[in-house]
Amino acid sequence: MQATNVDKFLNIARNFNIAGDILECIPYGKGHINSTFLLVAENNGVKSRYILQSVNTNVFKKPCEVMSNVLKVTRFLREKSENPESIMVLIPTLDGEAFFQGDDGNFWRVYSFVENSICLDMPETEEDFYQSAVAFGEFQRLLDDFPVDELFETIPNFHNTPKRFLDFLEAIKEDKCGRAISIKEEIQFYLDREDFCSVLYDANSEGKLPFRVTHNDTKMNNVMLDAKTRKPLCVIDLDTIMPGFSVTDFGDSIRFGASTAEEDEKDLSKVWLDLKLFECYTKGFLEGCGGLLSSNEIMLLPEGAKMMTLECGMRFLTDYLNGDTYFKTAYTDHNLVRSRTHIKLVQDMEKHWDEMKRIVKACI
Repeated sequence: MQATNVDKFLNIARNFNIAGDILECIPYGKGHINSTFLLVAENNGVKSRYILQSVNTNVFKKPCEVMSNVLKVTRFLREKSENPESIMVLIPTLDGEAFFQGDDGNFWRVYSFVENSICLDMPETEEDFYQSAVAFGEFQRLLDDFPVDELFETIPNFHNTPKRFLDFLEAIKEDKCGRAISIKEEIQFYLDREDFCSVLYDANSEGKLPFRVTHNDTKMNNVMLDAKTRKPLCVIDLDTIMPGFSVTDFGDSIRFGASTAEEDEKDLSKVWLDLKLFECYTKGFLEGCGGLLSSNEIMLLPEGAKMMTLECGMRFLTDYLNGDTYFKTAYTDHNLVRSRTHIKLVQDMEKHWDEMKRIVKACI
């Protein structure tokens, strides 16, 4: 960072109730949404670390609602957790607020730093994947009695697959870039699965799948693990906390972590669902939930995995049709490649559907 930028971020940090002098402010992490910095402060010879982070208002149009959700949930988790010191805490501003708004209109917050922890982009062992599942399952369990109707929907219809399908149809109709003619096969794949898109909302209407507090970004790197024991400490990146379905939190982890390839792998022969990892994550997630989920909910876990994979692939193709305006791309057909990878993963799930169901049933 240039010196002027360092001074800017240091000045922002000084608006928070951080004891002592702030010695360092350096870029931190690999996040794609928010700008994040590590702060080092010293007070009476003792150094402490903090996380300074902006809120991306291009993604989160109502940052005050985002911060309201984060503040309520972190306070609740600290009260319920057996290890409250591991939960990231929002450091208030000098005025006692949860965030600071700069002269440029940007919103900033500061978290305590979770010491003696590690954060992995991908699991290094099967046990790492299992422990991340325990963490997200425990997240569900601890927030079971949190009043879900007190949460704002910070990104409307985020995992509303029927609504995503309608957006897809609109993108086909408008065909802004004239790309539809060359991807008829991919378009037809999603059109053929229109009925499946409503499976989870139908189950909700039938009383089989309740709305819960959900994380909605259940990647491995949103779990902090103890650096020595590799056991989960806490779940981080709470900006997308909203009312949702437990099975979609489960499903996004499967889409991301139980696939044998990256989400933009061009060689589709490398893409399939690793059933061993699927079983591993299922066991960990249910252990973390601790008996919270009903048998109906548990038996919908495969639907959650397929739904999240189908939805994400459809969103990539929608963005491709719209001219790549939402997801960051590295080359012209990047979103198309991503969509094809998800199509292959859905196809493999369908091929092994009975086995996925048997695995889940055996874990009840």
